[in-house]
Amino acid sequence: MHNKTGDTTGQSGYEMIRDKQGNPINAAALAYLGDAVFELQVRLRLVRSGQYNLRGMHRAAVDTVRAGAQAQALAKLRPVLTAAEADVVRMGRNAKTSVPRSASVVEYRLSTGFEALLGYLYLRGESQRLEELLDLALAQGDEEDED
Repeated sequence: MHNKTGDTTGQSGYEMIRDKQGNPINAAALAYLGDAVFELQVRLRLVRSGQYNLRGMHRAAVDTVRAGAQAQALAKLRPVLTAAEADVVRMGRNAKTSVPRSASVVEYRLSTGFEALLGYLYLRGESQRLEELLDLALAQGDEEDED
């Protein structure tokens, strides 16, 4: 969200991140970075778990990083997002990107919002908040699944 006044905050007060030329980094670029951040975090957690062979880890990673799983992860995060984080998700969700055949439009838009949030937090150096949200997003099961 580039505003003409040169202000560095978005509509909900999130801090815009700028590139080396001083231009705001757009949501699609944040999602591009967030995709890599998420993939790396998923792989790190799988390797550290010690319970999978390579084929199993690959399958688990693919299942976790697909658009539908990311949309579900975002749903877990929504109640704990700050107004600024929710604004970044909204900006990412509305980014102009092409949707692959492997995902529905809704899933893909939500996953792009999720990835934009991860990219945003990473670029801001908010590693503690990023870790907190990833822990919640990747938590196995929830209260609704328990008997």
